[in-house]
Amino acid sequence: MQLNAIIEKDENGYYAYVPELKGCFSQGESFEEALQNIREAAELYIESMDEQEKSSLQAKSFFIAPLNIQPLKAI
Repeated sequence: MQLNAIIEKDENGYYAYVPELKGCFSQGESFEEALQNIREAAELYIESMDEQEKSSLQAKSFFIAPLNIQPLKAI
């Protein structure tokens, strides 16, 4: 089964989550540690699901796009 892991760098290390598994989050001091931790978290999450939930899992499509934001002017 292939799902997506989103890993973001922040001031404390790396934060990871799986969009297909609501509430499945992890972290790590390095990218590799965060990836390993989210893999383990996802495996445990899926282990707790019933067979019907498991059979309906599929990778979501997502896109990352830059946004140019203009600050709002005070009136």
